[in-house]
Amino acid sequence: MIRPFDLDRDYEAALRLWRAAGPGVNVSPSDSRDALALKLTRDPDLFLVADDEAGQLIGTVIGGFDGRRGLVYHLAVAAGHRGRGLGTALMAELERRLKAKGCHKYYLLITPDNPSVADFYRRLDWDFMPMQIMGKVIE
Repeated sequence: MIRPFDLDRDYEAALRLWRAAGPGVNVSPSDSRDALALKLTRDPDLFLVADDEAGQLIGTVIGGFDGRRGLVYHLAVAAGHRGRGLGTALMAELERRLKAKGCHKYYLLITPDNPSVADFYRRLDWDFMPMQIMGKVIE
C-alpha cells in the first residue's frame, strides 16, 4: 500500500531502509527528523512510503516541487521486495501527484556509485540530460 509519510510513525523505519539501501541513497543531515519535518510543511503529499501486508515500511520516495520543476529523492525499496514493481509504482504515484500540481518536468540524480540504476529509470522513460550539476553546502 502506498501512502503519505507520517513522521512519527515512519521516520525510524525510513532511516533504516535508506541506510540499508546500498549505493545511491546517501543519508545526510537533510534526512534528520527536524529537516524532514520542515520538508513536510512544504510538500507533504509528495513524500510517499509503501507498506507490506504486515504494515512494515518497505519503500520510500521523496518528491519536491518548487512551482516550476520537480525533484526526486530517496527512491528506495527493501532488498527482499525489489523486482516486483514497487519502485515503479512509487515513481508512478509521485509523477501523478507532481502532474496534478502543474509540474511538467522533473529531475533526479544518480550517484556515481550506482550507475546500474539508470537501467531502471530508462524503463520508466527517463533519459540523461546534457548538463552537469553543481552544488554548494550552506553551513
